[in-house]
Amino acid sequence: MIMKKFISDFFLRGLMAAAGGPVVLAIVYGILGATGEVSSFTPKEVCLGIFTITLLALFVGGMTAIYQVEKLPLVSAILIHGAGLYVAYILIYLINGWLKRQLVPVLIFTAVFIVGYAVIWLIIYRCTKIQTDRINKKL
Repeated sequence: MIMKKFISDFFLRGLMAAAGGPVVLAIVYGILGATGEVSSFTPKEVCLGIFTITLLALFVGGMTAIYQVEKLPLVSAILIHGAGLYVAYILIYLINGWLKRQLVPVLIFTAVFIVGYAVIWLIIYRCTKIQTDRINKKL
């Protein structure tokens, strides 16, 4: 029953986020064009980019359902979420050629991802703590 609810939540959240994937890709392609990094894309690159970024958005949006699993400790949920996102991002970046298949670029990506993920979680934690303290004070 828990797994059925998780899968349902995963796809509901993922489908809501998936619509934004092509928009993000359009922004990335627009920036690449504006900076002169890329002047044209092949139909294959565009198709692959749209398909993979939509799948990435679906997965990233769906992964937030992990926090609804009540029997899962928060630390475990954060680690599963982070690992899932890392694998999804690195696969999509490698498939699309946005990240070189070399050790140094992968290590740099990994370091930036870990630091970024930790900073986002610290911000979320701090905001939640402030809000909780405010509510507790009112009670």
